[in-house]
Amino acid sequence: MEPLSHQVTQLLHAWSEGEPQALDRLTPLVYDELHRLARRHMAHERSGHTLQTTALVNEAYLELVDSVHADWQNRAHFYAVCARVMRRILVDWARSHNMFKRGGGAHLVGLEDAFVGAREPDAALVALDDALSALADCDARKARVVELRFFGGLNIQETAAVLKVSEETVQRDWRFAKSWLRRELSAEKSYGV
Repeated sequence: MEPLSHQVTQLLHAWSEGEPQALDRLTPLVYDELHRLARRHMAHERSGHTLQTTALVNEAYLELVDSVHADWQNRAHFYAVCARVMRRILVDWARSHNMFKRGGGAHLVGLEDAFVGAREPDAALVALDDALSALADCDARKARVVELRFFGGLNIQETAAVLKVSEETVQRDWRFAKSWLRRELSAEKSYGV
């Protein structure tokens, strides 16, 4: 795993510096992980969703190709950006298809279970995205921790490396953010917004 991680990081740096062949060599190395990220995102979507996992990977890939001058720090940073792009694609898709009503009758018991039992997962995704945006307005780093951990699937160590903070800071931010989001989502539901 470590040699592959190092190779991915080297290719990301080469791609950042404009080396045209780097992306061609990088793609087969990261495709499986991108597909795993997309499956993780799509698992929270309703059955019969018209956007398929492979299409989500392709949409994200097309956006990433356009970011040729991105300053990739390492493999974890790359996957974090991919997770953010996929999240945005799904939220934009849900909003553009008017698949939700504010609140949507979703049962949001906790962050990890945000989509379990939701009648309208698109609404749950949009509500979570709105709450995460509100958290970012208050504390951008805590919102990034949620994005990296929940949407990106990064562990504490990888999240700390991307954000350049200690693992203890990530753990504190993670606990706070989950509590804040849980309260925010519960308030939204109880006010019928």
